[in-house]
Amino acid sequence: MSVLYGRVALIGLGLIAGSMALAMRRGGLAGEITGYARSSETRDIAREIGLVDRVYDSAADAAEGADLVVLCVPIGVMGGVAAEISAVLKPGATVSDVGSVKRAVIEAVAPHIPEGVHFVPAHPMAGTEHSGPRSGFAELFDNRWCLIVPVEGSDRAAVERLEALWRGLGSNTEEMDADHHDLVCAVTSHAPHLIAYTMVGVADDMRRVTDSEVIKFSAAGFRDFTRIAASDPTMWRDVFLSNKDATLEVLGRFTEELFALQRAIRTGDGEHLHQYFTRTRAIRREIVEAGQDTDAPDFGRGARK
Repeated sequence: MSVLYGRVALIGLGLIAGSMALAMRRGGLAGEITGYARSSETRDIAREIGLVDRVYDSAADAAEGADLVVLCVPIGVMGGVAAEISAVLKPGATVSDVGSVKRAVIEAVAPHIPEGVHFVPAHPMAGTEHSGPRSGFAELFDNRWCLIVPVEGSDRAAVERLEALWRGLGSNTEEMDADHHDLVCAVTSHAPHLIAYTMVGVADDMRRVTDSEVIKFSAAGFRDFTRIAASDPTMWRDVFLSNKDATLEVLGRFTEELFALQRAIRTGDGEHLHQYFTRTRAIRREIVEAGQDTDAPDFGRGARK
C-alpha cells in the first residue's frame, strides 16, 4: 500500500497510538510519524524504543505541519488538547481521535477545529487490558472494526482517506452517526466493562470473608472478568461520564434481565434458564463465526500474556 499521509502526529503514546505507529510502519502508510505524551517518562520510553520517528515535548510541536493528527488521549482531556494544537494545524489537515464515545468528543473537539481543517472522529474497536508505550503491537487492529463517525459537513475525500488508513492498519471500517455509535458501544463494550468492575468489586468484598479463596480458586469466568476490569481506570471513568445516557439505558435493560433470572432461580424455573442460556450461547457462536474471537478455552489470548 502507498503512503496515505506524509506526516502523522499521534497525541498520546499508549496502546492504541503505539499499535497505530507499528501498523503504519508495517504497511508503509505514513512518511513520518511524530508523537507527544503528557508524561515525560512515557516520552522517554517512546524515544528509547523508537516508537515513532520524533517525540516532542508539547502537543503543539508534534501536531505542527502534520497531515493527520490523531488524539489518543482520555476523552476528558480531548477538548483541552484540541485547543492547545488549534493554532498550529495545517490547512487541509485532518484531525481524528480514537475515543470510544463520540457525541461528547465531537462537542469537546469540534469548536477548536479551524476553518480549512477536517475533523473526522473514529473509534477502533480493539484493545487489551495493557497500557503504556510498550504495550502496542502491529496486529492489534487486524480483522477488528474501526467505526468512522463523520461530523456534519465532513469533507468526503478526508473521510475516505482516513477509512483507507484504517483498512491499511488491518481494520474493517463502517460509518455511523455519533448517537447510534454511543448506543452500540454501550451494549458491546461500556456496560460489560461496568459489570466486570462490579463483579470484581463484589468478589473483593467476599474475599474478606473467605480469606482470599476468591483469588486462590478463581475459575475461568472470574479470571476473564478480572482481565476486563484491569483496563485503564482514567479512560473508563471518562467513558462512563461521557456516555451516561446510553450506558444507563443499557444498564436498565440489564437490571430487568437480571431480575428475571433471579426469579427463575428462586422459583426453580429450569426451562427458562435453559432457554435463556441457549439463546445467549448462540450469540457467542456468532461472534466466533464473524472472526471476532476464537472458541479456544483461552478466548484466543494465549499469545498475549
